[in-house]
Amino acid sequence: MTARKELRPALRYGWYGRGYCVSKRKFYTEWAYVLGVVTLALGTAMMEKANFGLSMVVAPAYLVYLKLSQVWGFVTFGMAEYTLQACLLVVLMLILRRFRVAYLFSFVTAVIYGFTLDGCMALVALVGESGIAWRIGYYAAGLLVCSTGVALFFRTYIAPAVYELFVKKLAEKLNRNVSRIKIVYDCTSCLVAIALSFIFFGWGHFEGVKLGTVVCALVNGWLIGWFGRWMDKHFNFIDALPLRRWFE
Repeated sequence: MTARKELRPALRYGWYGRGYCVSKRKFYTEWAYVLGVVTLALGTAMMEKANFGLSMVVAPAYLVYLKLSQVWGFVTFGMAEYTLQACLLVVLMLILRRFRVAYLFSFVTAVIYGFTLDGCMALVALVGESGIAWRIGYYAAGLLVCSTGVALFFRTYIAPAVYELFVKKLAEKLNRNVSRIKIVYDCTSCLVAIALSFIFFGWGHFEGVKLGTVVCALVNGWLIGWFGRWMDKHFNFIDALPLRRWFE
C-alpha cells in the first residue's frame, strides 16, 4: 500500500533527482496567437467601457480616434490602432536598421486586431450596466485580460501586434529583460497620450488618460511577467504547424 501511494505522485509529476516537477500540458503556439488577439481586444473594450482610462499602449490611438471621428464619422478605434501601429513599425525598422518581410506580418496582426477590437467594442456596448461598481469591475477585468493577451503574444512565433513586436525586438537589441523594457515603453506611451490629450482637447483636459491609465502603466509590466511565468510553469508551448520559419 505504501509503495502505491508513493508511486502516484511520481506518475503524476515525474521525478527528477531529489525533487519533482509538475508535468506540463501542451499548448499550441497558434492557439496562443488567436487567444492573444481576442483577449487583448476584449480587455481593451472592457477598459474603454469602464471609462477610468485606457491602457497607455492604446491610449494614443484612442485619442486619435476620438479626434478624427469628430470630423470623419467612419473612423473607428480599430482603424486608428492599425494606422498608428504602421507608423510604429517604420520607427522600429529605423532603430534596428534592417527590414524583414516577417515584420509586415505584424501589420497584418494589427489589422486583424483592429477589426476584432471594433467587434468587441460593439459587444461590450450592449451591456447596459454602468454604475461605479460595474465600472470598477470592467476596469479590473479588462486590465487582467489585456495582460494575459500580451503574455500569450510573447509565446507565439506568429507575428504579434506591432506594440509587442517593438518591445520584444528592442529588448533583444539592448539585451534586456522583456518585462522591464515593457514597463519603460508603457510609461513613455502614457506620456505621449497625455500630451495628445492636452493638444486635442485643451490644456489640463484628460480624455482617455485618467487614473486607470497611470495604474496600468505601473502594474501592467509586472502582471504580464507574472502571467508569463505562470504559463511557462503549467504549459509547454509547441508548434502545431511547420510555419515558424516564415516568421523568423
